[in-house]
Amino acid sequence: MPDLDLNRVRELRAARPEAIAEAAAARRRRPLLGADGRLMIVAADHPARGALGVRAVADAMADREDLLRRLVAALDRPGVDGVLGTPDVLEDLLLLGALEGKVVIGSMNRGGLLGAAFELDDRFTAYDAATIASMGFDGGKMLTRIDPADPGTVATLEASGRAVSELAAHKVMAMVEPFQSRRVDGRVVNDLSAAAVVRSVAIAGGLGVTSAYTWLKLPVVDDMATVMAATTLPSLLLGGDPSGHPDETYAKWRGALALPGVRGLVVGRALLYPPDGDVAGAVDAAVALVRTGSGAMA
Repeated sequence: MPDLDLNRVRELRAARPEAIAEAAAARRRRPLLGADGRLMIVAADHPARGALGVRAVADAMADREDLLRRLVAALDRPGVDGVLGTPDVLEDLLLLGALEGKVVIGSMNRGGLLGAAFELDDRFTAYDAATIASMGFDGGKMLTRIDPADPGTVATLEASGRAVSELAAHKVMAMVEPFQSRRVDGRVVNDLSAAAVVRSVAIAGGLGVTSAYTWLKLPVVDDMATVMAATTLPSLLLGGDPSGHPDETYAKWRGALALPGVRGLVVGRALLYPPDGDVAGAVDAAVALVRTGSGAMA
């Protein structure tokens, strides 16, 4: 893991908060897509929703220095295009100089806290489109969970539609992460059947005044071919909550990455907290899958 000067970050935050905007303005940028048309994005927006656990470790992501070390190590690997995060995480990375030449996606709605009675109320409590554009970032991501039994879902859909429209007005990516969800014994569960994901894709694609800048962030489920047949929008696969052996996960990703319309991966905990602790090895394995996928340009 790299050594990080977090004392400098803490001092800048206390004494020179304007250093964050200065670092964003001076940051070296790159096109969203490189020559191969693929994207490998590391996700780190889980803590802001109170989701700190990884596998059996309930507070794995609670140590910010440890998380930042893992993120910087991942971003430094060849073939990693960028990061998805909330303002606190991305601003730490900006001050550490870790976002030079990287794609940066701001996470927008973190109000649906894990396990809360209001978990499905996915309010926009983090980035807005204007700030994403002013910081020179490349897009905004929104979790959009759809529960037909929850009247509050319509407010989430309205807010997501507004965010899609506002991001498009700034000509930056709107990354929509849709799920069909329901409560089971008080706990929110996402329906990962192909039929449910197809329905969520149909709904997500129609959000906003234009879909010109809309990308989808989709779970890897059985029969991904049927899922990808439901949209022409560029799509990224999400890593999800890590479980099982990494080889099984990689096999699922490999098959899905070969499908038309799939442009790459957005993965967080599975790569940042691998069972063997080898962040670089886990990231390199995922990069190899993304870069050798054959279906993105179809």
